[in-house]
Amino acid sequence: MKVQALTALFFLLVAANEAKVMKKCELVKILKQHGMDKHEGYKLGDWVCMAYHESRYNTKAVGAPNTDRSRDYGIFQINSKYWCTDGKNPSSNGCKKPCSSFTNDNIEDDIVCAKRIVRDPQKMNAWVGWVKHCKGKDLSQWTQGCK
Repeated sequence: MKVQALTALFFLLVAANEAKVMKKCELVKILKQHGMDKHEGYKLGDWVCMAYHESRYNTKAVGAPNTDRSRDYGIFQINSKYWCTDGKNPSSNGCKKPCSSFTNDNIEDDIVCAKRIVRDPQKMNAWVGWVKHCKGKDLSQWTQGCK
């Protein structure tokens, strides 16, 4: 009986720890609700394309260490050197949040931080995935089929 209870507990913990990977249209809807369409001149397609290439829409994504030992967190891969604190390395903490707050299924604080990031001089160039895969391209496919 104990083995069955422990096995059940193990599978519950594993399930609770699994990442939430959003669907494209789910992300479009949330971004639209939070005023991201045309925010700082960027359309929804920019945000959705960037999120795909940064995290594959995984809300719990944590990137491998960068060359400066910082890491990137959450669906938008928010960097620990500039935008959040990981508690291990020095950080400007521009969004005034612990990095762990960007690795849950509620992306409202991720959106607030992303809005702050694009107000910076780098704008969306802060995201390498956006620069490489989205910048200057027709991004209509990223919102196509979503209401």
